[in-house]
Amino acid sequence: MLAHMTISNFAIVKTLQFELKPGMTTITGETGAGKSIAIDALGLCLGDRAEATMVRPNEDKAEISAAFLLANNQAARRWLEDNDLMDGEECILRRVITKEGRSRGFINGSPVPASQQKALGQLLINIHGQHAHQQLMRPEYQQHMLDQYAGHHSLLDKTRETYQRWRQAHNELKRLTQSREENEAQKQLLQYQVKELDELALGEEEFNEIEEEHKRLSNSGELAGASQTALSMLYDNDDGNALQLLQMASQQVCNLGEYDNNLNVIPQMLEEAIIQVQEASQELRSYLDNLDMDPHRLIYLEERLAKIMSMARKHYVMPNELYQKHQDLLKELDNLDCSDERLEEMSENVEALRQKCLLAAEKLSKSRQRYAKELDQKISESMHTLSMEHGKFSINIASDPERMLSPIGYDSISFLVSTNPGQPLQPLGKVASGGELSRISLAIQVITAQKVETPSLIFDEVDVGISGPTAAIVGKMLRTLGESTQVMCVTHLPQVAGCGHQQMFVAKRTSEGQTETNMRPLTEEDRIAELARLLGGSEITERTLANAKELLIAA
Repeated sequence: MLAHMTISNFAIVKTLQFELKPGMTTITGETGAGKSIAIDALGLCLGDRAEATMVRPNEDKAEISAAFLLANNQAARRWLEDNDLMDGEECILRRVITKEGRSRGFINGSPVPASQQKALGQLLINIHGQHAHQQLMRPEYQQHMLDQYAGHHSLLDKTRETYQRWRQAHNELKRLTQSREENEAQKQLLQYQVKELDELALGEEEFNEIEEEHKRLSNSGELAGASQTALSMLYDNDDGNALQLLQMASQQVCNLGEYDNNLNVIPQMLEEAIIQVQEASQELRSYLDNLDMDPHRLIYLEERLAKIMSMARKHYVMPNELYQKHQDLLKELDNLDCSDERLEEMSENVEALRQKCLLAAEKLSKSRQRYAKELDQKISESMHTLSMEHGKFSINIASDPERMLSPIGYDSISFLVSTNPGQPLQPLGKVASGGELSRISLAIQVITAQKVETPSLIFDEVDVGISGPTAAIVGKMLRTLGESTQVMCVTHLPQVAGCGHQQMFVAKRTSEGQTETNMRPLTEEDRIAELARLLGGSEITERTLANAKELLIAA
């Protein structure tokens, strides 16, 4: 519950501090005194938008703080713990606005963005504004009121989550479909290029091998001549060759070791050279015997090389890179070819997600229909109590899974009402007068407020357009609500003000060209005087004082 507020330099407030108690607190004061200023200031602590005009003239900054007790608010405690902002059994929200319009927010002394203050504020207090009956005309607000009463937050979250997943998958499918259409021309080009390279059928190392073989064949005559000359010099020349010379040298030094030990290694070295020459001669002979000098093979290789070189130029790569280029094009084409399979798979996934979303929306719709019937009965009964004896209220839920699926389901909500016998149910704004609309709006807000988990409720002049016996009934309704929930009610009706467990008075005074607003709690005697003022206006008589006292006794 809201326990304490401090306001400084906000609008026409210089300094204001007040404490609030459990039960129903009514706030009264003269017109224009600033009864709603405290609520506006509290809205800033709850994350509302800040503006430079909110700072009191000639001041540097405005500062508002609100202290809440958390003893019976497990949701707020969990939120604070999850965000590492918990600090005992009390939560203090603070907002500072500079005259330039900049603002800073704090939760338990820690700086936070306004979005976090707003998220926490929804768990601490619920404000029903004086223009709520105008909002009640809007279909989205009507749906919000029904969902708030039903309290099916998990169903809403599930529907929103599955809808987002479905839309993401649907958008990805759409993107892929468009991409496939755009890539069709690219696919045809790739198919043509791959077909050419398939027909070339170039092996991974083929170019290097062909290039090597072509070099050998084109120089086969020189290879054969040089090899034959070398073989003759080493072995075949009968007039003298390297082998004969080595053998003769070996014979000359063979026995020299007997005279000088330093020459013992030379015969062995010459013997090894003779063996090397014999082996080299055998290799040359074998090479000459197997040397390919086929001119037809050379022509084939030249044609093959010409094709490879031409294809490499076509693809702007080096000839030895052509094989890898072929593989890259195959992969690229394969990816494009797989898009059909992927498209089909994604289509199935999109449809599966859509069905999940429809299932979640169906559960949400059934919950709305269930609570709509309950709310129909309660609001109709409340209308009878509020001097609309023949009033009838009904919530119409139109469902269209095919065309209206959204993050909040596929239902269209409309509030229907009939205020006179024989009159058919029609949309709220077409049937109800201003006073009737105010009463119906108040009935809806009071009934839905009973289902709201926040421990504090504020009603800001929601009784506009109500008077007489109806006002007394409204006051009793709010007081009953205050038995289980902290209720603050800004009102101009004595019948409502008298029903509060306690009452605050707002006054405005002007001094030395400066206007200030203050708010103070009223004693029982003060309350009688204030209620008499509300009853009798500027002229307070013994009769109006007696009536005021009766109001307090009746409450």
